[in-house]
Amino acid sequence: ILDVQMELPQKADAAEKTAFTDRIVFEDVSFCYDTAERDAVSHASFTIERGKIVAVVGGTGSGKSTMSGLLARFYDPREGRILMDGVDVRDLRIADLRGLIGSVMQETLLFNTSIEENIKYGSPEATHEQVVAAAKMANAHDFIMSQPEGYERNVGEKGFALSGGERQRIAIARAILRNPPILVLDEATSALDTVTERLVQDAIDNLMKDRTTFAIAHRLSTIRNADLILVMDQGR
Repeated sequence: ILDVQMELPQKADAAEKTAFTDRIVFEDVSFCYDTAERDAVSHASFTIERGKIVAVVGGTGSGKSTMSGLLARFYDPREGRILMDGVDVRDLRIADLRGLIGSVMQETLLFNTSIEENIKYGSPEATHEQVVAAAKMANAHDFIMSQPEGYERNVGEKGFALSGGERQRIAIARAILRNPPILVLDEATSALDTVTERLVQDAIDNLMKDRTTFAIAHRLSTIRNADLILVMDQGR
């Protein structure tokens, strides 16, 4: 398993990309998983303009998460192409593309180390003051400081020492600290109680400010506030 090559190929003359300035365009994009009988995404065409919020809605298995994976180039389309500022993402340096995109997913990935180290994952050069500022924006600072160890508290394997809402806010603080121009959001707050959900939603709202957001939307407020709503059904 360790010897399996999973990385997508990067062109020898791949272009550098340090900023996102205009728009992302999906041009007739289709994608199928190796083990699937039908396309997970089928002939998708739409444009995401810089600074806009795109909400993606649809049932389980409709292709929402696959679409976000294509945007970050975790997969390449079977047909069609995805352009960022007019350049096919397959022609860009992968590290540059990923550097422009931050994500907060349904399953929060935390490591068996301190809260501060988890927030700094992706921004290792950040100062403690910057970590605290990001945690405050993510509504995480108060619960962190209520612990005796504060930011040095170990979160345990996969973050088991924290509640679901606390894990989500650590992930949001991590994305705020990273400060990417493009945000991929799977805003799963359905498992949280009402008070925690409000804290997490406020943090998500802070994170979305002045960013181009691709949100797999579960909440009516996100869908209402979107500039473009994509409704997916069986990959279309």
